[in-house]
Amino acid sequence: MANDLTDSPLDRQNVLNNQFAITEIQNATQIRGVQFDGSSRLVKEQIAAFFEVDARTIERCLDQNADELCRNGYEVIRGKRLLEFKLALASQEVTDIDVGHKTVNLGLFDFRAFLNIGMLLTDSHRAKLLRQLVLDIVLDVINQKTGGGTKYINQRDEQFVHAWFRGESYRKKFTSALQNCVRMGNFKYAIYTDKVYQIIFEEKSKEYRQILRLNERDKTRDTFYAEVLDLVAAVENGLAEALINESKAAGRRLEPSEVDAIISTVEKLPYLSPLIESARNKMASRDLVFRDALHQRLSEYIAPVEAAEFERFLGEKSRELNDRLDEAKDVFKRLKERG
Repeated sequence: MANDLTDSPLDRQNVLNNQFAITEIQNATQIRGVQFDGSSRLVKEQIAAFFEVDARTIERCLDQNADELCRNGYEVIRGKRLLEFKLALASQEVTDIDVGHKTVNLGLFDFRAFLNIGMLLTDSHRAKLLRQLVLDIVLDVINQKTGGGTKYINQRDEQFVHAWFRGESYRKKFTSALQNCVRMGNFKYAIYTDKVYQIIFEEKSKEYRQILRLNERDKTRDTFYAEVLDLVAAVENGLAEALINESKAAGRRLEPSEVDAIISTVEKLPYLSPLIESARNKMASRDLVFRDALHQRLSEYIAPVEAAEFERFLGEKSRELNDRLDEAKDVFKRLKERG
């Protein structure tokens, strides 16, 4: 993640989509506003006072970043909602907001929009301090949720175990096809596994392992997200079928050049394109946020991680792999007993 959030809309959005971090930041800052529509709201003057800048600075920030701020909780109220806000204001002991009777519309910031402003202001010392606090808390939250290690954060996803087991059967089919249908030594398994990885995320296994800082004992596939495992399985299954069919048609094992031609054909199959694009987006975006790992070859696919993704990998539904495996063993045991 960038050290200066002012430079990166992507990094700002990744913070603002992380509700776990937002909650911790809100607890740490104790910013007080008016309770309205289920959340604390602030007005421009309060924002300016907190960051020790002129109200016109906040207005310029709004003009220059309107879409981003509206996406993250800034809104302009009028009519009935403005009246409701005035009533809420009158019922609470908030002394630093003055909404006159002639006011016909009013801009409101929720806490995310307040943080968004703090990430955009470059000439406020308080905004700089807030950004440092934000970055510290974001890292702390991820470390706390993952027990201090994010290498296997993919395994906290409830879909991982099923994708892993599915992938293993297709992997065996692929390696069996390589063994029986390809005229090459045992290094063919590593070579054509790399070919599969390059089709999907443009990196050889060695490159991927370096980016994720894996050690010798770490298994590459154990770090893949469920969507990547499913796509690897699909490509390996397709290649296995093609190798078997071509070998049967030729009445012999295939030469490396023939295998390369098959891989080139599979790689260009149009139905794979959207699946590959989606897998690249998920891997590159998630790894940057959760693992602080940049896939340089996939930089064009990096996008903000959605709020649902933080829930998926850090929330209550996410669990350690051992818990999921224990649950799976119990299911298999019950099925065996019934049989």
